[in-house]
Amino acid sequence: MQTKQAALEVQNLKKSFKIPLEATSGLKQKLINTMRGSKGYRVFTPLDGISFEIEKGDFFGIVGRNGSGKSTLLKTIAGIYTPNEGSVSITGSLIPFIELGVGFNPELTGRENVFLNGALLGFSRSDMLDMYDDIVEFAELHDFMDERLKNYSSGMQVRLAFSIAIKAEADILLLDEVLAVGDAAFQRKCYDYFMSLKGKKQTVVLVTHDMNAVRRYCDKAIMLEKGKIVKIGNVDDVAQEYQKLFMQADESTVEQSKDIWGEGGLRLYNAEVKVGTERVTIKTTYMANKNLPPPVYGITLYNNAGTNVLEANTLKENIKTKPMQKGDKVSLEWEFQNILSDGSYNISVACCDLSVTRYYQWVNKAVSFSVKKHEITGGVVDPQISVVMNEVIT
Repeated sequence: MQTKQAALEVQNLKKSFKIPLEATSGLKQKLINTMRGSKGYRVFTPLDGISFEIEKGDFFGIVGRNGSGKSTLLKTIAGIYTPNEGSVSITGSLIPFIELGVGFNPELTGRENVFLNGALLGFSRSDMLDMYDDIVEFAELHDFMDERLKNYSSGMQVRLAFSIAIKAEADILLLDEVLAVGDAAFQRKCYDYFMSLKGKKQTVVLVTHDMNAVRRYCDKAIMLEKGKIVKIGNVDDVAQEYQKLFMQADESTVEQSKDIWGEGGLRLYNAEVKVGTERVTIKTTYMANKNLPPPVYGITLYNNAGTNVLEANTLKENIKTKPMQKGDKVSLEWEFQNILSDGSYNISVACCDLSVTRYYQWVNKAVSFSVKKHEITGGVVDPQISVVMNEVIT
């Protein structure tokens, strides 16, 4: 039996940064810090002893929460950062899709930026002339190529950058959150492109928050948390472990959230989601900080694009709530049919008084989850649809 060749090997990788403790960085301040025996900085270590191997032809996923070390790892593999310890061994050529559009000049037209960006990727002008029509076709920017880039929307710029970048040929591709490019129609084209890469057995390293993309494309995956690998191997196991972080927001997580507002008196204590093939169940638990009249509780579900998918509250559902005494807890279960399309979702939760004018607390993105269906769906919801084709009358 032939052993697969390693395309990329990471061994005991460690990367640290020195973060100044004070804004001052002049020579005088440095001398004072030295005399006082103060370093004047703290050490931040986003990668702490990372080791894994990617075989040739694998589609490999890297997942983790913001700040877990994903992008630092990708930039270290790409050679942008030099590790403090450990090594990265690469077999073949490598191209990173880390920051799409780096090198674009906003004063130049879209057409001029195609040739500029292509040159940065190592293409000759002749190469770019041959590829130009395909790039414009993929980006769907036929009518805007002679406009200055500064007049493009951010979505148009990313589409153009992505369409240029995919023309680059390499043995290994590094992709950092490039699946969320453009609108739904353009994302479908991106999905098709990545499926073609998978069919060609291209070695791809994908950093993403999208667990559906991990399940759809990746052969193996790792999950990072605080600079360490906490899960590695089977994509379903890694995705499940990742989702556990977001399927339950305990009291400390809720308290640490930056996107909370309200006058207080009642607060979210716990939130969790259970996603089944038929039903979605959301459980929210609140704790009272003082005596309150019967409150109104509500949830709002958003998809990854920020679209409000559904709203529900106890007032609308004619649920009679009870007065709360200080220290009381109350739990609510919200359940609905799972007709959600394939994708990522988050839930904001709120509680207010019966007049719906005084909000005790609103927690934005209190809990997140993903829905994985067998096919890519284009709508906000994916209900069972019956289709009847009548006979053609001539």
